[in-house]
Amino acid sequence: MAERLAGRRVDVEVATTIARPCAVVAAYAADPDNAPEWYANIRSAVWRTPKPLAVGSEIDFRARFMGRDLAYTYRVEEFVPGERLVMATAQGPFPMRTTYTWAVDHSGSTVMTLRNDGAPRGFAALTAPLMEAMMRRANVKDLARIKDILEARG
Repeated sequence: MAERLAGRRVDVEVATTIARPCAVVAAYAADPDNAPEWYANIRSAVWRTPKPLAVGSEIDFRARFMGRDLAYTYRVEEFVPGERLVMATAQGPFPMRTTYTWAVDHSGSTVMTLRNDGAPRGFAALTAPLMEAMMRRANVKDLARIKDILEARG
């Protein structure tokens, strides 16, 4: 049974178009201090390493997901300002990677893509299909929220 559960992965990718310059969207989204404002489930983000954001930076997040309080640390694996940010759990309930990408579309707006992928362990592996569906709904709402925030500032 453990071998069957070990292969279950969660992989969710959603995107939205934000009518703001790419540099503005990327700078806001890549700043962990802004995460509690636009992520519905994130309650706090606390830097473990000195600012500014760079490869190797670590941030402690507290969140509520699927009725549980979660604490986890993300480490920045890749950061190309204005283009791509990849963070992975350095510590937390299960291994997860979050990737943001930003690109300019034909109208000059920004297409922001948010991808979460990982391999839940233990009990979380049993609920992987439900977790994936709930994560997709949450990510769609989060991107709608960041769109609303940034377009209102425009």
